[in-house]
Amino acid sequence: MCTVTYIPAGDGFFMTSNRDESSGRPRAIAPSVYPMKTGRILFPRDAQAGGTWFAVHENGNTLVVLNGARVRHQPAPPYRKSRGLIVLELADSPDPRQSFLEMNLDGIEPFTLILAEGRRLHECRWDGTAKETLRIDASQPHIWSSVTLYDDAAIAARRAWFRAWMDENPDPSQQEILQFHQSAGDDDRYNGLLMDRDGRMLTVSISSLQSSPEAAIMRYLDMQGAGPTDAKNGAPAEERILFRNATMESV
Repeated sequence: MCTVTYIPAGDGFFMTSNRDESSGRPRAIAPSVYPMKTGRILFPRDAQAGGTWFAVHENGNTLVVLNGARVRHQPAPPYRKSRGLIVLELADSPDPRQSFLEMNLDGIEPFTLILAEGRRLHECRWDGTAKETLRIDASQPHIWSSVTLYDDAAIAARRAWFRAWMDENPDPSQQEILQFHQSAGDDDRYNGLLMDRDGRMLTVSISSLQSSPEAAIMRYLDMQGAGPTDAKNGAPAEERILFRNATMESV
């Protein structure tokens, strides 16, 4: 929930998220399809709080959360509810953006939610006091980095890496996007996309969704799986693919 990219592709898009967490946090549960009140939702589950950082509804609504709003905040636990549970509540609503605006977020840690609804793309921010929503150009690629882990210089560097890579790969495949998320800035393990800060804080997984009106394909790389990940070769420690179509089949 700390690095997110969005790349338009034909009548759909790719959304990819690197989850950076403390090495002591329990290993997450790989993505699966769960029946909810408003339909079926595909998401990886946080084993500690039960929520998620990345969810896609069978209607195509896609939500990804990052820690923090516009500036780094000082954590002030205990919080009333985890941000991952907020993501699930919003994903399981007919209109996630409107639900965000109406939801009581007092006692919830600040966050940024990236929300894709059809051809509409929004940033929804909660800074601990106020909410903000901003319509983003869905026809252009974007990258976001959590302000709780990356300062302005690091965020600017990551944007530069992304722009340079997009210039060289204007029509990337999902596998190429996953490789970017494993290798960009690989000479800077502190601020690279596949980050590792002395084994205490590191990228624990990468989730990537390929979404279109016909299907949704999620690939999940568990960086805590058996064996090391060779970032330069893009070799995943673990991979799972799920499809969304009329029958919501999964593989």
